[in-house]
Amino acid sequence: MSNIIDDIRETARQLLADGKVDVVIGYEKGSLPLKATPCFVRSPQDITKLIWDETCENNLAAYVKKTPGKKAIIAKGCDSRALVVLLQENQLVREDLYIIGVSCQGVIDKKKVEAVTGEIISASITDGKISAQGMNGDKEFTFDELKDATCQTCRYPNPIIEDIHIGGTVDAAQQAVAFEDVIEMENKSIQERQVYFREQMSKCIRCYACRNACPMCYCQECFVDSNAPKWLTGGVDPAENLMFQAGRALHLAGRCVDCGACSRACPQNVDIRALGRKLAKDCLEMYQHESGINVDVKPALNEYSTEDPEAFLVKE
Repeated sequence: MSNIIDDIRETARQLLADGKVDVVIGYEKGSLPLKATPCFVRSPQDITKLIWDETCENNLAAYVKKTPGKKAIIAKGCDSRALVVLLQENQLVREDLYIIGVSCQGVIDKKKVEAVTGEIISASITDGKISAQGMNGDKEFTFDELKDATCQTCRYPNPIIEDIHIGGTVDAAQQAVAFEDVIEMENKSIQERQVYFREQMSKCIRCYACRNACPMCYCQECFVDSNAPKWLTGGVDPAENLMFQAGRALHLAGRCVDCGACSRACPQNVDIRALGRKLAKDCLEMYQHESGINVDVKPALNEYSTEDPEAFLVKE
């Protein structure tokens, strides 16, 4: 891992020193244990801030559109897929973007640690072992025990597009049944699904952390913030929470790269992925489309074809 960090820092230093980019968007050690934080390096002297490990969970593509000038970005597989979608939607200029690709073994789900140790006081990572000291006790974990749910089903751990690749590549996760989680939900009765999502939406406090962490949510005004028309009230209500989450999922149909940034950002552990994964499965089956795989292919719902399937319009 240290060699990868050294190579990332040297690449960043060279890009900044040569004036090829104005800023390098990467990760630095955060103020909280087991949580890296995005950083913006603008000087060769500051490249020692840059790190790379299992705590680098943010999808940095969320910051590219908001960062002016020429920029380099450290991109995992999911980050690069998000960049592809943003390029497809003409939100980025490829010539202003230098992609430092790094393959990803997955990131830590900090909430799994907190469920055992309580609030984490300190933690360390050594040889694939994570040792955590918490308010309720200490515990050593293996990385596999803490691997984020999105990483367990990730089929693209290696960057889709990049200008340089740092380190080796990673084998994609092998799933016995693709979208097994979605199929399990589809097999439930309507009543069971209603109960499940009602329970999930009752936890939502509409803090919009999920929206703010998502690289695909770049609208200047979100529909939930609109006053003309006013879609939602300012209060927290399970029905309105579902409208927000369902509306957001529909806006992300054919665009979501399943990076898990929304779920990790959620302070209430709402199952935000469930709706997005269902739409990803439908887009793949109906349109043979996976988001962020080919910059030359438009997102499934961004173009119209007379050959589009219409079976869903016919009542059974």
